[in-house]
Amino acid sequence: MDVVSAFRQALPAAAIYVYDNNSTDRTAELALRAGAVVRMEPRQGKGNVVRRMFADTEADVYILVDGDGTYDAASAPALVSLLLEDGLDMVNAARDEQSGAAYRRGHRLGNVVLTELVRRIFGRQLTDMLSGYRVLSRRFVKSFPALSFGFEIETELTVHALELRMPIAEARAPYRERPVGSVSKLRTYRDGFRILRTIAALVKEERPLAFFAVCFAALACLSLLFGWPVVTTYLETGLVPRLPTAVLSMGLMLLAFLSLACGLILDTVTRGRRELRRLHYLQIPLVRSRRAARR
Repeated sequence: MDVVSAFRQALPAAAIYVYDNNSTDRTAELALRAGAVVRMEPRQGKGNVVRRMFADTEADVYILVDGDGTYDAASAPALVSLLLEDGLDMVNAARDEQSGAAYRRGHRLGNVVLTELVRRIFGRQLTDMLSGYRVLSRRFVKSFPALSFGFEIETELTVHALELRMPIAEARAPYRERPVGSVSKLRTYRDGFRILRTIAALVKEERPLAFFAVCFAALACLSLLFGWPVVTTYLETGLVPRLPTAVLSMGLMLLAFLSLACGLILDTVTRGRRELRRLHYLQIPLVRSRRAARR
């Protein structure tokens, strides 16, 4: 209720939607009382909620924010202005901690590690990939497939923007500790491994040549490790006493080159898919502020 009221005050003209994901804390009742439009998503997981939200709502600018009261509603107008003035598709609100208790134990380190991993693979434009506070354009939302089920949705949002080379920015916004009595659904290890798995899947989908090149290198090294003693023995004696090892080594090398061939083929397929996604994204008009449109 406090979150809805705060955003209502910060953005009086905005329509506020709250999606109840099988909550047991009177979320729907309190949000309705505060003036929000309440809808239900019975499938558990933040990714399922975001997918439903993006499909059901129509707007020129979307503000996606967690309803736990940790994000600053007063920053919303500045974030929206930045998106409209600069013609951006996403503004990520990097969390500026207001107290040492804002992050749970292990979450800060996990965020740094996972963000840096994505920065090294896909691009270095964001410093807080897992922020739950973002402003998005219509063409971002309507071109976003939203395939994730849980908290890995933030990773998918980030990679979608980076892979399509969308204009994006990041701005600092206050981040507070959770209100008393509020409990996070995020599980440090379980959801951390899910995010890692999502990153690996996105690398396979978006960078197949690099992914399968690593597989090629690993399999080739194993093949040489097993095969080198067989080769040296053959050169010294003319015999192959360890035939099973020789067969294993040969099989591993064949798998290595098959992986490399898969990477080369899938890289071409991925390029075509990316071009189609980019064309679909460009078909949706960009919304800018009047002042920016007159420039």
